[in-house]
Amino acid sequence: MDRRAFLSVSTLAALAPLDLARLVAPTTPYELPSTITPAHVDQIIAVASNLHIWDNRFGGGGLIGEMGSRALECAVGLLSVSCPSTLRTELLAAVARLGMVVGATHFDMYAHDDARVAFKVAADCAEEAGNWHLRAKTYSFLARQAVWIGDPDDGLTQAEKGLVRSDRITATEQAMLHTARARAFAKMRNVQAALSAVGAADDAFAHSRPEEDPPWMAYYDAAQHAGDTAHALFDLALVGQDPAEAGKRFQSAVRGHGDAFARSRAISCTKLASLIMVKGDPSEAAAIGHRALDESGRLTSRRAADDLRELARYAGKHPTIGEAAALRERIAAALPA
Repeated sequence: MDRRAFLSVSTLAALAPLDLARLVAPTTPYELPSTITPAHVDQIIAVASNLHIWDNRFGGGGLIGEMGSRALECAVGLLSVSCPSTLRTELLAAVARLGMVVGATHFDMYAHDDARVAFKVAADCAEEAGNWHLRAKTYSFLARQAVWIGDPDDGLTQAEKGLVRSDRITATEQAMLHTARARAFAKMRNVQAALSAVGAADDAFAHSRPEEDPPWMAYYDAAQHAGDTAHALFDLALVGQDPAEAGKRFQSAVRGHGDAFARSRAISCTKLASLIMVKGDPSEAAAIGHRALDESGRLTSRRAADDLRELARYAGKHPTIGEAAALRERIAAALPA
């Protein structure tokens, strides 16, 4: 059906959804302006800010990721447009901010090549803009992605890049990057280096002054710091270290994260359940795991889903404990294989 025929149809029921989707797709490409104005910069920042909010609340999949991809495509196109010299730095910083947010949505859905491209755009724009704060955040993302996909050595390198000229970034940003170092060292099973990095992160966060941080760092509060450092300590607990501190920090994260950071709360809750399933009382772990599954059910996050699958594997090591078996069955029913 063409558009003219569609306009003569009185009800959507006469159309198949796929036909309708094709009809509403744009027929003309995004038209670049002749010159950049402050309004273009403001729009990019507004889109990045809202995507960041939606990504944390719902995960990076579905409409969130699709909107992000399209927005970044349009924003990168603006870099080729004539721009007053007084606006060029602001434009680069805005595109960098959008790039790191869009990269985060791709990372959450395991579109790792797309994420790396978005993060590279963000890093290059931040470097050209001379924005050390955006640079630090982008290298933190690159570090975390590398650790997640099983390359902690590269993750450590990216975190160290972010800490270059640490005097130019805030204490909160330093804590964020030291936490990334800790997670890399923990995956490498370098216990002492990981513990030292957690200590450095704690020391930096103790000097955090939120009023000095850029807007995108507002998420890194006490709950976020507790959860991020707990992830490193979780990996150390699996190789024989005392799990108590990891458990304490995960509990703080779960209590501290509000609905605006539902994904972080769900992930910390899941990891707490896994920690207790391995190192503590499986029945208690199962109760926490059911809460984690309730939290994760509203998300489109492959990272959250994979953490639940990990929890199910740990629960499977307790086949004679009814609560653990029931949790495992519920996770299997909720998540595709």
